[in-house]
Amino acid sequence: MVKIIDCVTFFDENYIFDFRYNVLKEYVDRFIVCESIFDHKGRKKMINFNLEKKYMENKIKHIVLEKPFPKNTNEWQNQAIQREFILENLDFANDEDYVFFSDPDEIPNPEILKNFNLKKKYGIFMQKFYNYKFNLYNKYETPWQGTRVCKKKNLKSIDYMRQKIKKKNQEYSFFRFDKERSVEVFWDAGWHFNNLMEPEAISKKLQSFAHIEYNTNEFTSPEKISQKIEKKIDLFNRNEKYDVVKINQKFPKFLRKNLDKYKRFII
Repeated sequence: MVKIIDCVTFFDENYIFDFRYNVLKEYVDRFIVCESIFDHKGRKKMINFNLEKKYMENKIKHIVLEKPFPKNTNEWQNQAIQREFILENLDFANDEDYVFFSDPDEIPNPEILKNFNLKKKYGIFMQKFYNYKFNLYNKYETPWQGTRVCKKKNLKSIDYMRQKIKKKNQEYSFFRFDKERSVEVFWDAGWHFNNLMEPEAISKKLQSFAHIEYNTNEFTSPEKISQKIEKKIDLFNRNEKYDVVKINQKFPKFLRKNLDKYKRFII
């Protein structure tokens, strides 16, 4: 039987991963959570994932990268190293199994996972983008190129799949041998629930992640972040204002059934 394996790299996103797990668990056979004891800047951090014991169905495999990142690498290279550690821990997977990779807040539509069949070598999920709240819609970055997938036998690099598998690959002519053109695009294929966390947590994330251009007080001040959330505007001063939308049938069924549980992040 072909398995669906859902892989993420992890920092401290227990809240959104818990949500992810409940949205996808009916169709995912194994969740791989890859955490490092160092952030992308190479600084020591705590192990933050704490959901393995909460869900005892033996579906979650929490893997920890304990080796320090090389001293001569940058934040983006360290991010790639953490991603590739997932590949080292897929020995249980068969060649025909589907390996999905996402950030924890990029959640594929479970209706697509039902009876999933990939017709090309790689797949990419076009997802609706929401900022700060489950229903604060970001039209500027929708559709978001989020979750990627391929069969285990075609998976040579997690970071390659993330960085090089793009929607535009389909548009290249056949003589562009440097571009992977066998890409299936799945539309209306999920949700990117970005920064569903308190201002202090967003600040911590920005100071620890690979996007060093935003690691300044202008962007990491919890007070300024809070003001931007209140105004429903972009975190990075890109003149974007987000729209409050009604939670309807286009949102995950699990969210619709648990509105009270998640009301802190619903407007």
